[in-house]
Amino acid sequence: MNTAKLGDLVKIQTGKLDANASVSDGDYPFFTCSKAALRIDNYSYECECVLVAGNGDLNVKYYDGKFDAYQRTYIIESDDKNILDVKYLYYFMETYIHKLREQSIGGVIKYIKLGNLTDAKIPLPDLKTQKKIVAVLDKAQMLIVKRKAAISRLDELLQSVFLDMFGDPVSNERKWEKELFGTCLLKIESGWSPRCETFPASKGEWGVLKLSAVTKGVYIPGENKELLKDLEPKQDIVVNKGDLLFIRKNTLDLVGTSAFVFDTPDFLMMPDTIFRFVLADDRRLNKLFLWQLFNNIRFKKEVQKLAGGSAGSMPNISKQKLKNIGLIIPDISLQNQYANFVMKQEKQKEIMKKSLRELEENFQSLLYRGFKGKL
Repeated sequence: MNTAKLGDLVKIQTGKLDANASVSDGDYPFFTCSKAALRIDNYSYECECVLVAGNGDLNVKYYDGKFDAYQRTYIIESDDKNILDVKYLYYFMETYIHKLREQSIGGVIKYIKLGNLTDAKIPLPDLKTQKKIVAVLDKAQMLIVKRKAAISRLDELLQSVFLDMFGDPVSNERKWEKELFGTCLLKIESGWSPRCETFPASKGEWGVLKLSAVTKGVYIPGENKELLKDLEPKQDIVVNKGDLLFIRKNTLDLVGTSAFVFDTPDFLMMPDTIFRFVLADDRRLNKLFLWQLFNNIRFKKEVQKLAGGSAGSMPNISKQKLKNIGLIIPDISLQNQYANFVMKQEKQKEIMKKSLRELEENFQSLLYRGFKGKL
């Protein structure tokens, strides 16, 4: 298969905005170096393009429409779509991102230079073949999207059943007994945020969770950074099966999110932006019930009102303020009944996640074969 230098086929520019230019409910996507797009009220670009995060968590996105971008995000457009299909370029960059990570330079926050992109050699079959490869990969990716959506629906079901069983935890129309959270706690434990590598911990190596391990309301252990080899790990903040984690510091829409640890690899530690709740008596309060209570939309807004911080800093919730929030305490038998339902859903989710991993492995295989001319 013929190859070409990417710089000869595309136009590359970068965004102009600071990362903090986002707004919660903006009309347009705002692409930064994070994997998920943020939102913004105005747009500076309208095109079909590939977006490459230029520093930090190097990643690739495809977009066609109006958007804005962070100043370290590369915006790549095809000079001639009859020669280079943009979606084909996106899938190529998905295969090339590991090369960019190898080429990245810098200290704590790694970054790439423009030349790392322009010098890339891209396989360049005719347009018909490009579109054939795109069609195969689109189909495989759609299966992944659908499976992820099915998993998300299981998470939504947990909240739906929570409301059916316990009602609104803020208005408390069911008249459940209420107590200050502090009376239910033995302690709230804090983590540690040392300097780390930019990549996840290898098997058997120590790592520190990133906030993204909890921000979705479910525990994602792969979201971590490997501890530097010259630092001594702290055994007392190791994440354990059965832990209930809570984000004490983040953006206003994410602070206060919690996640239950159904299972976890060894050697992962909490960062100092995450709390761990240790209950005084699990015969009084079930952690699975508490997890879903803290992630209930209405109750979470009450928790987020506790967040404070100086101008320009991320909102932060103190231990003392958390201890003073009131929460409903339904009958423990009902809490346990709900917890059993949660466990059944978790088993179903694990089956779906196994299927998702198989779909993702198949996609990676197709991706490799597509750019080796074997599809």
